[in-house]
This record gives sequence, C-alpha cells and structure tokens, in this order.
Amino acid sequence: MTTRPTVFITGASSGIGATYAERFARRGHDLVLVARDKSRLDALAIRLHEESNVAVEVLQADLTNRAELSVLETRLRNDARIGVLINNAGMAQSGGFLEQSAEAIERQITLNTTALTRLAAAIAPRLAQSGTGSIVNIGSVVGFAPEFGMSIYGATKAFVLFLSQGLHLELSPKGVYVQAVLPASTRTEIWERAGIDVNTLPEVMEVGELVDAALVGFDRRELVTIPPLHVAERWDALDGARQGLVSDIRQAHAAERYQPQA
Repeated sequence: MTTRPTVFITGASSGIGATYAERFARRGHDLVLVARDKSRLDALAIRLHEESNVAVEVLQADLTNRAELSVLETRLRNDARIGVLINNAGMAQSGGFLEQSAEAIERQITLNTTALTRLAAAIAPRLAQSGTGSIVNIGSVVGFAPEFGMSIYGATKAFVLFLSQGLHLELSPKGVYVQAVLPASTRTEIWERAGIDVNTLPEVMEVGELVDAALVGFDRRELVTIPPLHVAERWDALDGARQGLVSDIRQAHAAERYQPQA
C-alpha cells in the first residue's frame, strides 16, 4: 500500500485553502494547516478528522513574521512525510497605487511573493532529492491584466506565475510537479479584508468550483491551470507569442528602429 503524502496548506482557515484541505482530506491525505486564526484552524481540523479520519495538524503563523516563517521552513525541510505544498496564503489590494502606505505595500509583497518563494525553496531540495512531490502556487488572472487597476497585487501574482514556470523547468526533470493556479474573482474572504463587497462584482466563481477545477488540472499534471478561461487556445497563443518574442531578441545590436538616425 502506497502511503499518501501529507499536504501542507497555507492560508487554510477559510476560502481556497480550507477547501483544498477538505478535498485532500477526502482523498485520504493527512494535513498540516497554516494560518493566523488558530480557532478557525482548530475547528476545521476537528471537522476534517471526523469526516475523513485523517490526521490534521494545525500551525498558527503569520507568514509576514520572519521568525514564524522560519519555523515553517524548517518543518518543510525536515518532514519527509510532507509531499505536497499548497502555497495559497495571500492578500488583495484595497485602492489604487496612490492610496497604498509603505507598510501596506511591504506586507502585501512579503506575503504574496517572499513567503511563497521561501516556502517553495524550503521544500524543493528535499522533493528533488526524493524524485517526487508537488508545489502548487495560487496566482491570479490579474497577474497578466494591469487594466484591472490592482498594480501591486497584480505584480505579485505575475511574479507567482513566472516563478512557477521557472520552477517547472528546473524541477520537473527531477520528478517534482509545479502547478500555477490562476483564479479570477472567487467568493472568499479576501475581498472583505480588502474592504470590497464581493456582491458588487459582476461575476464571481464559487470556491468549491474553483478548487475542484484546479484539482482536475493537478491530476492532469497541468503546468498552468486557469479555471475561468473558457477558450484554452487563448493561453496557448499567449505563451506561444511569448516564446516567439524571446526567440526574436538578439543581443548584439539594438533593433533598427532604435538606431540613431543619420
């Protein structure tokens, strides 16, 4: 009998993270759940243990706190049972760039990019050594849509997509699967925390539908999963155009249009 890997989920007290916890518990995986709200984590852990008879450990942590993040990194480095990392913790942006304080900017970048990267970096060497395991990074379609007006949030999510693509190239030859999941508007508490009424948004996906779709991509070992994208060829065309652009970059000389005119 193959032992299922333990799944480590950040931002697990509600929304996408809690739903991932439910789905993996149903699949028979033990869980390590991370969030700031310990009482909600404890309640979720009890329910999932009762429903699915899996072991659920709760770790209270603020991923923007260096000491608390370091504890999680140590666990990911050393616990060989953990074979799946769901990098879900993140925060949205309230207001435009001009309304952001220095503290708000730093906190958002720290949570959405630095913490996510450090957790992936903590587990990746062990997974590569064992030749198995998965890293799932939750990005956003905002990461390629500056028109949405969430410049900092979108920039952090563009980082998540790029990082995931780069990690795939580095880690897949070693047997490690990396998936980027890009939701659009999803009914979670991230909106309320940003001071936005989710009911004012024109189209919102239910969180269960989002995670179930993401898991279809996970089971297919898809590299980039975009549940709200109804025309898959759009992504293929975008990625193909990007690769074509890269092939047209020749570094020895500036392009003719930038040459000084005689």
